[in-house]
Amino acid sequence: MRRREVRWERMFPDELESAFKDFPVVYFCYGLCEPHGPHNAIGLDALKAHAIACQAAYEHGGIVAPLDYWHIHEQGGYAVWSHHSIGETRPWLTSMPAWQHFKNVCYHVRAADALGFHGAIFFTGHYGPNWSDLKTLLGILQPHFGTRLYGLPDFEANTPGFDGRGGGHAGKVETSLLMALEPECVDMTRIPGQNEPGLHLAMGGDARESNRRIGERMVADEVRWLGGKAKELLDEYAALKSNQKPLTFDQVEEIWDKEVRPRLKSFETMKSLWGDQQPPPENSRWYSQWHVPDRG
Repeated sequence: MRRREVRWERMFPDELESAFKDFPVVYFCYGLCEPHGPHNAIGLDALKAHAIACQAAYEHGGIVAPLDYWHIHEQGGYAVWSHHSIGETRPWLTSMPAWQHFKNVCYHVRAADALGFHGAIFFTGHYGPNWSDLKTLLGILQPHFGTRLYGLPDFEANTPGFDGRGGGHAGKVETSLLMALEPECVDMTRIPGQNEPGLHLAMGGDARESNRRIGERMVADEVRWLGGKAKELLDEYAALKSNQKPLTFDQVEEIWDKEVRPRLKSFETMKSLWGDQQPPPENSRWYSQWHVPDRG
């Protein structure tokens, strides 16, 4: 007998209806293909978020939407970071402009609401400030939808983390999580020796400290956190007694034009530099589209 499925795209209609009746919460997971050191598969961000969401849905209930591998990168602070951390090697990114990602999220919200989900969790495994902008976007959208919305990066749910750290890039936290979730996607023998020159590809400095058992514990912590948040959203929806009708595509476009687009210039991912960053040099592969055009 096969294990109960929670992945939307792999479920039969009767399974979807049953899962919806039992626990009407949907998870939307985001990440991209991006170098995470020579020892991790390039899709770490999305693999991590999706696998954690699937475990949360399996243990607590809910449905996990098809994984979105196309995310923010190459512009603004991401380009500056990439110049220093990835360098001139081929990066194998699945990136898109920030504004396109956020518009896609608007339609993901609309889909959840049109189907009648009571709660929707938007879960990103990709870091930088995109998660902050995701929260801002969902705050703009929430008044227009009955479905209760919550967005977060996976490190928000990773408490207490690994030695007090819940995030980081391709270091002991992310590597340990991937070891626990997708062990075939981690190969520690690919890490160069401590003083050995090599292709480090944005590897975290503490990657050699990674530990699968700690990864398993962190996964359990995140699954517990997400289950609690999902139940909170269901309670919020029950108290609201929403009877809003599903929005049309045209109405979503109107919200985008009138409420989201004018605020895009204040989104962190829409800024060409973060903090005291300096632009990448003109001879860097990251310079050509480093500058973020004004979409406000």
